[in-house]
Amino acid sequence: MSGVKNHVALITGAGHPEGIGFATAKLLRAAGAKVAITSTTERIFTRLDELGGTDKDTFASPADLTDSKAVTALVKQVENTLGPIDIVINNAGMVQVGKEYQSTNLKDTSDEDWHYGIDINLTSAFYVTRAVLPQMMVHNYGRIVHISSVTGPVVGISGSSNYGSAKAGLLGMVRSLAIEVGRHNITANCIGPGWIKTGSSSEAEIIAGQYTPVGRAGYPEEVGHAAVFLSSEEASYITGQFIIVDGGNSIQEYKVAL
Repeated sequence: MSGVKNHVALITGAGHPEGIGFATAKLLRAAGAKVAITSTTERIFTRLDELGGTDKDTFASPADLTDSKAVTALVKQVENTLGPIDIVINNAGMVQVGKEYQSTNLKDTSDEDWHYGIDINLTSAFYVTRAVLPQMMVHNYGRIVHISSVTGPVVGISGSSNYGSAKAGLLGMVRSLAIEVGRHNITANCIGPGWIKTGSSSEAEIIAGQYTPVGRAGYPEEVGHAAVFLSSEEASYITGQFIIVDGGNSIQEYKVAL
């Protein structure tokens, strides 16, 4: 994908070696982008080594993206090291390393758990996007991609009202944002992964993937390729959209063995 070459990309939630964030970072780097990665822990430096180590085209730093000051500092670090940010992949979410999060029905969800889920999945993307927009508007170019989910925008899961609300919020954000910044050559889109086999997938989630029309769970790279395309110059006329990557699972009414 030639349309990401030499562009500066920031990918959040890239700490896990088998996750969507790091898979996307590797694909962007292979396509010639300058890549900055972040996660909540020091393991992000191991991922940096796996990208090829510290050079003029790569950068890594841990950051708490639920802290607006930390996000502002991160964006400045990336800009000072690699240059103005052209591409943002807001992938951070689900859970943070070292913190427990239990699925609960809405009536049993505490204030603390509600705010935690919204903060890591939705507010973090808001902080990062807000921080990069001024420079994108100055340079009249930008690609913003939120990694949402089919859960929330398309389907629901019992016990996931918090998560679903946050992921649906990401779609609402990009649709408004696409209208606000479209004339600045900035696009904003969402990707909705379905059952993707990552390093944090449960056995039940992997089994669920076997009942998709494709007959298996997806791979992080399959989400990553969609993210790379939406990040490219070639995707200049796609904005405010929701691209589902779920092996056709959301189109079928009967989700049972055939």
